Amino acid sequence: MSGNPKRRIETDVMKLLMSNHDVQLINDNMQEFYIKLKGPKDTPYEGGFWRLHVELPDNYPYKSPSIGFVNKIFHPNIDVASGSICLDVINSTWSPLYDLINIVEWMIPGLLKEPNGSDPLNNEAATLQLRDKQLYEEKIKEYIDKYATDSKYTAMFGDSDNMSSDEDVISDNVHVVVNEEDIEEDDEEEEEKEEMDDAELSDLSDIELSDEDEEDEEEDMKT
Repeated sequence: MSGNPKRRIETDVMKLLMSNHDVQLINDNMQEFYIKLKGPKDTPYEGGFWRLHVELPDNYPYKSPSIGFVNKIFHPNIDVASGSICLDVINSTWSPLYDLINIVEWMIPGLLKEPNGSDPLNNEAATLQLRDKQLYEEKIKEYIDKYATDSKYTAMFGDSDNMSSDEDVISDNVHVVVNEEDIEEDDEEEEEKEEMDDAELSDLSDIELSDEDEEDEEEDMKT
């Protein structure tokens, strides 16, 4: 299933692009992209939307991808400042048998559903999870309201549909510019042709005149 790393990268990313997930390649690079993650249902994270930044190493899938949260999330195993994730299955116990769909649909949602408070990156979240579940869930909702509602997500990162339409407009404008350049080039070619034609006519007239001069000289010599 792993095979050639380059081919495996293309296969896994294409599977992700063809899924129902919102994926945005960075500079058309299959090794770096964003994914829009929805909070799992029946959890305190339901209703939240997070952007994941994913980078695939050259030797993927033999080496695990680098994944981090871009907008803030309150979770024991996710660093608030950097967005880095503490999850064994995408770190120390990673296997080439896993793919990107596994990460997005199983691994990260599973971490949001069942945090590991014994190995925290956010000590405050870990402490609240163990000691005060109600306050812990209120804090999660507070972070969602501040950083991860659908409207906040769109305000921070834009809407993928609008972005694609903007790209179409840019593409159309490029075609218009190219067409205008083609027209200008055609006009320049026409002008050059006209100049060449005029020059050729001028040369022909000079030749005819010189022939007439020679005939006049011959008649003068005869007389």
